[in-house]
Amino acid sequence: MIDVDSIICGDYVLQMDEALTLIENGAIAVKGKEVLEVGTSGNILKRYTSSQIIKGEGRVVLPGLINTHTHAAMVYFRGIADDLPLTEWLNKHIWPAENRWLSPAFISDAVGLACLEMLKGGVTTYNDMYFFEDAAAETCKRIGMRAVLGSGILDFPSVSAKTTDEYLDNAEQFIQKWKDDELVTACIAPHALYTCGTETLKKSKARAEKLSVPVHIHLSETEWEVGEIKSRYKKRPVEYLAEIGFLDETVSAAHCIWLDRHEIELLANNKVGVAHCIESNLKLASGFAPVADMISAGVKVSFGTDGAASNNDLNVLSEMSTAAKVHKALSKNPTVLDARTALLMATRWGAEVLGLGNKVGSLEKGKIADIISINFNKPHLTPLYNIYSHIVYTTMASDVDMVMVNGRMVVSEGRLISADEAEILHKARQWHEKIREGESGN
Repeated sequence: MIDVDSIICGDYVLQMDEALTLIENGAIAVKGKEVLEVGTSGNILKRYTSSQIIKGEGRVVLPGLINTHTHAAMVYFRGIADDLPLTEWLNKHIWPAENRWLSPAFISDAVGLACLEMLKGGVTTYNDMYFFEDAAAETCKRIGMRAVLGSGILDFPSVSAKTTDEYLDNAEQFIQKWKDDELVTACIAPHALYTCGTETLKKSKARAEKLSVPVHIHLSETEWEVGEIKSRYKKRPVEYLAEIGFLDETVSAAHCIWLDRHEIELLANNKVGVAHCIESNLKLASGFAPVADMISAGVKVSFGTDGAASNNDLNVLSEMSTAAKVHKALSKNPTVLDARTALLMATRWGAEVLGLGNKVGSLEKGKIADIISINFNKPHLTPLYNIYSHIVYTTMASDVDMVMVNGRMVVSEGRLISADEAEILHKARQWHEKIREGESGN
């Protein structure tokens, strides 16, 4: 028998591969950071032995979930301003709070809380757009979470930089430092078309191409944004980005709500991935992204939570359930965004949107072992007829009981074991006191 580091068993193993292979009484052999083999538990246990065998009774094993758009450190601003339009929310509340509080120490501690929340909810990879991302990277490495960290670019000064060139130089330093890291992928993240002019967007794309890193951007999030861009450039946002040579397969775009048919075709033709953030869009009343039309046209759509200040959580399971139901209602078609498609968006498609499809997003031999287990021994998950339906429509974040990232166990029996949960929560409460006192003193 071959000795391996871990054997993870489940009543069901969902590989989320091209064939959507589902194995009853399945198991996964993990050696180092890689999946060595996936098969029935009988075959795996005949071929492999391990000092760490995770029992599978009543459990479903699947790839880690992927959050393709968030601002992780904004968990410390959760609930600071709600029930407001996006522009008012940003200009009067969020940007002033960021300018007052953001620092490497703030980011480091806040990202710890975000990682704790996401990992315990089965999210093993997240895609970020924020500032002081070096501090975020250090925290992700320490806790053991996979992240694509976008260094934010703006046309106006903030606490992290004063000029566009300073933002870009900071991004390049960050990218060079984390090049080839196993967990952290650095990228460049121009905020949006209304906060970055033509030269800034071109410089951002050129710098990303020079450094061979992805690009992440907010796109067509509000009707106001579309009107503003049409006023400036006489074109709709996606048309404008296509005209300046910004769009290609290295770009992922968040929101993409206010698109017309031609723009959807441009996204598809240029292989741009989309992060669908339905709960943030609902809460901010931004509109409904044409997800069914995008998928039909060949656009790879995934799930993002957006930041916890606008959602107000980082729960991809909830995003799946909400999206699947809302888009059925919008289309008046109950077959739209079926459960299998929703789970694909949260796993393999999410990995592909981030350029990580050759590494994670499915459970296949040679891929990296980012694996989660869901405990189905719960009243709301009993009885079971359709595994995809249960995961998408019924499962809650608290049902996740095991999480492995890069072959390392980080959540066991529902508790984070790679860092001190109590310390993370203690730091969050300390920051809350500072922020509450500071904001009340304005």
